[in-house]
Amino acid sequence: MANGMRQATNEKPLVHVVDDDASMRGALEGLFDSVGLQTQTYATAKDFLAANLSDRPGCIVLDVRLPDMNGLEFQTRLVQIGIGIPVVMMTGYGDIPMSVHAMKHGAVDFLPKPFRDQDMLDAVLGAIERDRQRRVVENDDSRLKERFETLSPREQEVMLLVTTGKMNKQVAGDLGISEITVKIHRGAAMHKMGARTYAELVRMADALKPTLRKLGR
Repeated sequence: MANGMRQATNEKPLVHVVDDDASMRGALEGLFDSVGLQTQTYATAKDFLAANLSDRPGCIVLDVRLPDMNGLEFQTRLVQIGIGIPVVMMTGYGDIPMSVHAMKHGAVDFLPKPFRDQDMLDAVLGAIERDRQRRVVENDDSRLKERFETLSPREQEVMLLVTTGKMNKQVAGDLGISEITVKIHRGAAMHKMGARTYAELVRMADALKPTLRKLGR
């Protein structure tokens, strides 16, 4: 389900409402429809987790207490399956400590019941904007990784070494190749990565570091 969550960010957003109270689901669907937001509703967390999510920006409006899973368990499950859609929590008075804890673990907002319609709309619109930004970053990171993978193993080595600030001569010594060969690989890496300047290549290498650490590079 996590696959295919990256695409263009100009699509109409979708609000996922997860609440076992049918009247609350209906009220929120009507509220969001009044401002042109499309809504998909679920009675349980498992219903949401089993759904085939459309590839659109959006957010999740979640009742912190559900019959099958509380908000913290739900957030943990989202992380495990790689879903980064922002979560807005709805909470009863006694659940505020849990909701604060949930925010520390990634929820973007929580609204004590009863809440004002405008407060809910503000929270949801803010969460949708955050999701749009997240998707732009993920798209950029994905394209950067794809470009890096077009480099030969030696071009990757040269790129990662020269972007640490080492001179071509030092890189040549580290790899046991000639300085002219380093220059050739460096030029090829810049061309394939689409870097117009050395500084731009350095920024690309920095952006790739989290991915490379996961690969043990």
